[in-house]
Amino acid sequence: DGWWGEGEVKFFIDGDTDFPTYCGTGTEDYFGGAWCFEHPRGQYGVYSTAFLGMPQVIQPDGLYRSTMRFGLYRWHVMDPIRFDKDLRATIQDLGWRSPFEGKGRYLPRQDDIATTAFWYQAEPHAPFPRLPDVNYLEVI
Repeated sequence: DGWWGEGEVKFFIDGDTDFPTYCGTGTEDYFGGAWCFEHPRGQYGVYSTAFLGMPQVIQPDGLYRSTMRFGLYRWHVMDPIRFDKDLRATIQDLGWRSPFEGKGRYLPRQDDIATTAFWYQAEPHAPFPRLPDVNYLEVI
């Protein structure tokens, strides 16, 4: 499936619309895995630190036509993302196509990306909006 780690991680904070307060330099950099997470050359290297890592690389098993899968994490303990009213986090699903006719290029991808977010909430707070139902959230 090719390289997948070029997309930008963005945090739109307190009314940001067109331009985010924070715009990263790429998925691999955000998770601390520069140089395509390679170790040794040509292989993904798993690693875990206190605040970021890639502890899981799942190879295709040949049974279900699955592709390679990864588990990554990033805890913003030392660099919190502070907001007052609203926060929207996005990750651009962008990879890289190996050189064809001597030219490499960026490649928009259609990966299944799942995330979880935790935050500290001061009380009292306004009611949270209703979450979408399970059918709306399903990725097909």
